[in-house]
Amino acid sequence: MDNNLLEDLLNLLSLEKIEEGLYRGNSQNLGLPQVFGGQVIGQALSATKNTLSDPRPVHSLHSYFLRPGDAAKPIIYDVEKLRDGRSISTRRVKAIQNGKPIFFMTASFHVQADGLDHQAQMPKVAGPENLLSTRERIKKLALDSSIPIPERFEQKSPIEIRPVESFSPLKPETTDPIRHVWMKTRGCLPNDPRVHKYMLAYASDMAFLPVAGQPHGISFFTKNFQMATIDHSMWFHRDFRFDDWLLYQIESPSATNQRGFVLGKFFDQKGRLVASTAQEGVMREYKK
Repeated sequence: MDNNLLEDLLNLLSLEKIEEGLYRGNSQNLGLPQVFGGQVIGQALSATKNTLSDPRPVHSLHSYFLRPGDAAKPIIYDVEKLRDGRSISTRRVKAIQNGKPIFFMTASFHVQADGLDHQAQMPKVAGPENLLSTRERIKKLALDSSIPIPERFEQKSPIEIRPVESFSPLKPETTDPIRHVWMKTRGCLPNDPRVHKYMLAYASDMAFLPVAGQPHGISFFTKNFQMATIDHSMWFHRDFRFDDWLLYQIESPSATNQRGFVLGKFFDQKGRLVASTAQEGVMREYKK
């Protein structure tokens, strides 16, 4: 079953070429009111793959979400070649549904080369081996307190997520704006570094923006409250495998003007910093 889930996700991120620079991707229904942002990021990055003449690894991406995507319809990705230099290539990707752009991304690709090397230290937290997954925590909480389980937690995910700290999105409490979660795919990935980066880009939107709601006792499931991503950036520092555990350290240094801001770092089990993320999103109460 886990292999089928992972295979479905690999297929989701493998786009159909319909013309030079134009690709089509299917959408995934996760029980959300719109397309999951990580899907669009991962597919947009995947769309750049065949536009590069040599296998330059992606080192950064910067994206904006313009409109909610419809999970019942496919998405068209229009890739524009902005520049191919001696060491850096730049691409711009527009995601389209119903004739309108729903998302823009600019991605940069850099040839690998030796140079200066330093990094932030990995935090000392419990390892993933004896931790419950998010899904297991939610099911246990629902069983203990008779809280209905949201549809999105009823289905198994191809990404295994094991939080270090105890928290509940169904019954959130006020906590410091920091969270640590272990992540990996449920099964083995191909030996293609690009695929591991598409997958991590997909997963990087999970458990991210809600950290900005922790100091206020707010979660995605808080009634009459909206959380939605505005922009998402990511930097890839070192090669990694996402079919092995990565620690996602997330913190929110600010929330103001109905926007929450979060920063993230991905570490492998050797303590290497492999990727960093940043995101800002809408956080506002619905007017009754």
